[in-house]
Amino acid sequence: MIIRRGNKDPIDEPGELKLGREEEQAKVELNAQAPADHTLTQLLDIPYAFAREHGVVMRSGADGSLIVAVKEGADPTVLIEVRRHLNRSFDVQFVPDGEFNQLLHARYAVDGSEGLAGEIGNDGLDALADGIPTAEDLLESADDAPAIRLINGIIAEAVRLGVSDIHIEPYEQNLIVRLRVDGVLKEHLRMPAHVAPVVVSRIKVMARLDIAERRIPQDGRISLKLGGKQLDVRVSTLPSRAGERVVMRILDKEQAGLSIDLLGVSGAADEVLREALAEPNGIILVTGPTGSGKTTTLYACLQQLNDGERNILTVEDPVEYAIDGIGQTQVDSKVGMTFANGLRAILRQDPDVVMVGEIRDRETADIAIQSSLTGHLVLSTVHTNDAIGAITRLRDMRIEPFLIASSLRAVIAQRLVRRLCQNCREPVAADRGVAALLGFDEGETIYRAVGCDECGKTGFKGRIGVFEAVRVDPTIRRLISDGGDEAVIARHAFLNSPNLGSAARSLVRSGETSAEEAIRISRHHGEEEEDAA
Repeated sequence: MIIRRGNKDPIDEPGELKLGREEEQAKVELNAQAPADHTLTQLLDIPYAFAREHGVVMRSGADGSLIVAVKEGADPTVLIEVRRHLNRSFDVQFVPDGEFNQLLHARYAVDGSEGLAGEIGNDGLDALADGIPTAEDLLESADDAPAIRLINGIIAEAVRLGVSDIHIEPYEQNLIVRLRVDGVLKEHLRMPAHVAPVVVSRIKVMARLDIAERRIPQDGRISLKLGGKQLDVRVSTLPSRAGERVVMRILDKEQAGLSIDLLGVSGAADEVLREALAEPNGIILVTGPTGSGKTTTLYACLQQLNDGERNILTVEDPVEYAIDGIGQTQVDSKVGMTFANGLRAILRQDPDVVMVGEIRDRETADIAIQSSLTGHLVLSTVHTNDAIGAITRLRDMRIEPFLIASSLRAVIAQRLVRRLCQNCREPVAADRGVAALLGFDEGETIYRAVGCDECGKTGFKGRIGVFEAVRVDPTIRRLISDGGDEAVIARHAFLNSPNLGSAARSLVRSGETSAEEAIRISRHHGEEEEDAA
């Protein structure tokens, strides 16, 4: 239901919403500096606390008009106060509770109790950075509010952009903030070097780290409620020449509920994964480099197995997402809680399914294999370039080949490639070089990135998984026991299923990703295929 409020004369009374002095001043400055045709929603907004309490949120219409969404059951008289505050005409749209909460989360990146509401652009962050006083550390600053607002603003902007990591990097002349979006780092904010100690100290306070210790790396965690949405921020500090570098990884707790269906695994890989999870015992390995989504895949597998009839225990470094119904333990090397010790302990807890965050050494691998041979289903990760490489990695750990053959059930290798923006991608003919690298016909239609407002001028929006799966059947089991090399095992494993290179090329043909993204993970497999031939 949309109600047009009409073109009444603007009300000259001042807004009566409970705005802070800084919010009012920012509103006046924005309205004074913006051009007449500037998007309304970038100039005005409703404070978060008021929006949440009274069930109203501002949004833009398809034609750029101003719409105020009202939660069903809210008192419609609140629109009078909204009109006085915005001082403009607007449309009214009544929405159900679920849709209203989604709009509220999307509109406000941080809880209004922190004093920040709405979308924060670069200009806003620059202004906040300018307000930070010079101080050796937070304890020497009489007022740390500017630092709090700046950090909240950076996190708010990161959540809005779908950022996975925030890098805060001090140099002699500047403090640079870079954000990783879809796997690519881009500079987002540059501040004077003098603010670095204040910003880093404030982050360390929020993460409950020792602000007096600047000589050693530290790790911590910040729990945030951003616009009603629960997030965890994993914080890592590292001493450097110009000060402490900080990396904050944003963990959206909603990702903990990700299912296998939403992973994007399809075809033969999906069949292999589901068959392996149905096994009563054995080892399932997920491989790939850092940042390839291995942990997300493991959590999706645990959700598949979490039916209330199994005792599922994990040992992780660190625990990224808390999942109800699963016992999760975190590694702590300072007190001797290693993967091996943790795995050895949880085997005395009568588990049915065990998840080990990573198999790093022979001791952990030995315990994991013995666990699988004694009736447990073990899930873990190994850092290798492909699925067959996991077998070689276990051999390098001096695990007996017959133990690998008898315990291993499946290996899933994965990568993440950037997904082309479906709004602006452009079909082109593959030139000779691209065709040769991907094994395409010259002139075959592929798509390239262009860039538009919807994707932030990058040409890409989101990422998509590329998977290869190896099911350990009797033939592969025999090849492992006999010490067969990678090429021989791979030749049999991928007779009827795609490897990473083939899966990536399929995504290029379907227009899901670009040739450059596929070449990044295909070249290695192309060389292997030539050698095998």
